[in-house]
Amino acid sequence: MLELLQNLDTWLFLFFNVQLANPVFDMVMPVITSKYTWYPVWLALFVGLLWKGGSKGRWVALVAILTVITADQIVNQLLKPFFGRIRPCIAVEGAHLLIGKKHSFSMPSSHATNFFAVATVFAYYYGRYKTLYWFLAALVAYSRVAVGVHYPFDILAGAAAGVLFGWFWIYVFQKWFKPKELQP
Repeated sequence: MLELLQNLDTWLFLFFNVQLANPVFDMVMPVITSKYTWYPVWLALFVGLLWKGGSKGRWVALVAILTVITADQIVNQLLKPFFGRIRPCIAVEGAHLLIGKKHSFSMPSSHATNFFAVATVFAYYYGRYKTLYWFLAALVAYSRVAVGVHYPFDILAGAAAGVLFGWFWIYVFQKWFKPKELQP
């Protein structure tokens, strides 16, 4: 069964990474996947929440930051070494690699985990824009397959982990801290 899943994941990877490759994706996906694209966005967002978001914005920023810190550390320090999955850019012949070859483990995707974690927190507290949050998380997650560094199942596992981490911290703050500003 495990071999069947690996074969399916490799087939899906080749479909999304090679068959759907095109000049536009080759240009756009490395930008979408780059942490340097998102650092200024995150900085502006969190500064905006802290400065202009009022008490609710400060609480949401805290929940989101704690969510990303714990999710990122657990995924990178525990889950990736536990699964020990080699990245497709190394393991799959014919992979269409658009960024530098990564030699760290791939399961689950940290990008997918972090973006889905933040999307979960923001969708809960600022639901009016939830479609945008989920779209951006999915776009960044897809970009990891498009640039050749993750299998689709890495992305699904990362997205699921991100949603779980997001809900965990939402629950913690709603249950134990109960700030009135965070009541939906």
